Amino acid sequence: MFRILKITIVSITLLFVQSLSFSNDNFFNEALKFYENEKYDDARFLFERNIVFNPKDAISYLYLAKIYNHKENQRKEENNLETALLIEPDNEEAILMMMKISIEKSNYDKVKNLSKTFSKVCKKLCDENKNIEESLKNIDPKNES
Repeated sequence: MFRILKITIVSITLLFVQSLSFSNDNFFNEALKFYENEKYDDARFLFERNIVFNPKDAISYLYLAKIYNHKENQRKEENNLETALLIEPDNEEAILMMMKISIEKSNYDKVKNLSKTFSKVCKKLCDENKNIEESLKNIDPKNES
């Protein structure tokens, strides 16, 4: 009888671990659906939940930054971008978003540094960097910070 009970407990534990693993992937996928349907609060909750189980998921941090961009909370947007870039320094979308924030803050030195990095890693968004570099040329150098 104890052997059957032990086997049952082991089976239940394995099922629980498998369902947790499945639900972790599901958090991101469900969050992405909410994000695409502009249900940002629901998406934010699930991206944050995904991060609990996958703390090194740079894409979840990137989407949180996008959500905070929509909600116009630049501080939280920037924090999530910084985290995404710590985990994945060559994430071109995160670099581009950080460059745009730096332009808004008139931190042109940071924009230039990010632009150099972006030039090395860009694959899809290279034209965006060219536009930013062009706009920087029109700024008087003595106004840089």
